[in-house]
Amino acid sequence: MDIEKILDQLSTLATEYGIRVIGAIVIWIVGSWIIKRMLKLFEKAMTRSNYEESLQKFLANLMGWILKVLLILAILANLGIETTSFAAVLAAAGLAVGMALQGSLGNFAGGVMIMIFKPFKIGDVIEAQGELGVVKEIDIFTTKILKPTNRLAIIPNGALSNGNIINYTAEGTLQIRHTIGVSYDSDIKQTREVLM
Repeated sequence: MDIEKILDQLSTLATEYGIRVIGAIVIWIVGSWIIKRMLKLFEKAMTRSNYEESLQKFLANLMGWILKVLLILAILANLGIETTSFAAVLAAAGLAVGMALQGSLGNFAGGVMIMIFKPFKIGDVIEAQGELGVVKEIDIFTTKILKPTNRLAIIPNGALSNGNIINYTAEGTLQIRHTIGVSYDSDIKQTREVLM
């Protein structure tokens, strides 16, 4: 008699949780397929928009992790596990990490903004944060500028994106004004020819 009750309970549990486990497996397979498709579409859109390769990889990885966390939360909810506590823990962890890395996240956000809006590119002559030189490298956190004195200036992207930037090569030509004194009795035509 006890064995019959145990078997009935086991069959009830197997039926109830077996369906949930099968549903979780189906959600995992379908969700993983959808995530792969979304990431491929995202990468194609980023490539068409000519974003920096390092930014493309970082944003694709970030998007992939976010979508996987959401998929896992959906699977846990399907299994009947309360997900509000997981969401609260993730939010608290995100807040703690954000507070700890406030300066670095500001530089990261500045790097993303620079790579998206492209106020300058590698090889441009710019003046920013009191530094003048040729842009040698644009990273996620910093931008490297080679100064005319052959010194390398490394500027955090947070300060760079929030400050004024003068791009001397954005229009393709650089205008330089120089005053040359000529006496009043000089031949203007000859002076112009000599200067040209």
